[in-house]
Amino acid sequence: MSAATTDRYTIISSDTHAGGRMAMYEEYLEAEWADEFAEWRGAYKNPFRDLQDNTKDRNWDDDRRVREMHEDGIVAEVVFPNTVPPFFPTGQLISYPPTEARDLERREAGLRAHNRWLKDWCSVYPERRVGLTQLFLNDLDTAIETVKWSAENGFKSVMLPSVPPDLGIAPLFHPHYDPLWAVCQDHDIVITQHGGNGTPDYGDAPAAKLMYLMEVGFFANRSLSHLIMSGVFERFPRLKFVMTEQGVAWAVEVLRRMDAYHGQMVSGRVGELGFPAEIVLPNKPSEYFNRNVWIGASFPSPGECKAIKKIGVDRVMWGTDYPHHEGTYPFSREAIRRGMHDWSEDEMRKVLATNAAEVYGFDLDALAPLAAEHGPTVDELAVPLDAIPPKATSPAFFKP
Repeated sequence: MSAATTDRYTIISSDTHAGGRMAMYEEYLEAEWADEFAEWRGAYKNPFRDLQDNTKDRNWDDDRRVREMHEDGIVAEVVFPNTVPPFFPTGQLISYPPTEARDLERREAGLRAHNRWLKDWCSVYPERRVGLTQLFLNDLDTAIETVKWSAENGFKSVMLPSVPPDLGIAPLFHPHYDPLWAVCQDHDIVITQHGGNGTPDYGDAPAAKLMYLMEVGFFANRSLSHLIMSGVFERFPRLKFVMTEQGVAWAVEVLRRMDAYHGQMVSGRVGELGFPAEIVLPNKPSEYFNRNVWIGASFPSPGECKAIKKIGVDRVMWGTDYPHHEGTYPFSREAIRRGMHDWSEDEMRKVLATNAAEVYGFDLDALAPLAAEHGPTVDELAVPLDAIPPKATSPAFFKP
């Protein structure tokens, strides 16, 4: 995973999205689901703008996708889902998990179809793509089997969903999940969690969507304290956990607060609450973060880039969020210049590529020829951005 010295940067996006069209998923669906799939497909209406217009083929068209990413200076990607798998009510990243056995069975079949499609899609450019298989946590045995299947089929990471507090299954801090953490550690499978899910069912009140918007970050972010404070990384020291498209700055305060509570817990009490010695971690929460956790920083603004320095440049990976409307394409170079133009070359290389290579196993030597042709130069990214591109839509350009 070394990289040859060059005057250009290798850029690996830690956050892109892809998926198959419905006809593709149908080919990967087990035969017994054919009739139900035809019925479901006939009734389903896609709500997503980036899956309706002429940009939707970016999700699966190899030629267009590679061409556009190269134009943007990107040579490799960590791939999250984007299109809607069979039998889902909407995209996986924002879907409330199934609550009934039949719905779970149907959606599990849809995820298997997506995972099979993803295996073949990533194999077209294996040195450039790390795809994330999907799973549910409703049934632990099935989740474990998905992890094993992923490892056997060359995947390096699975996408862990957050657990809504009203779902009726164990929260992530419960030891119920220890067998899942164990199999991920044993198979060297990275656990990656994307923002967007884990929220409760807000119902149909007029302000429901607004409440989702206001709180979705919290319900994603809380996985950090759930896993650290419950001792998951103490019990599984080789486990790798990545939190993507959830921002960065929030983690500064959460880590400070966890360390402060930990310091108080050593005495046996935090205010009026008593804590037995056996649940007090032997190390500070921030020390587990610095060993086991990374953040996928999607389209970071200048303020978020400052937070990256506080968190540590060795814990963060830059991402484009391609092909989403809020992503930095086709102005990724400009977005990087806006927030990171005054960084050192070593800091830039870590956040733009080295960290992702170490976490997800990209071969930087294999990517070096692509970077030499398509990557931005060191001098280019050191120039401050003097004007926001007129057609830019990413928060990277509009947040302070």
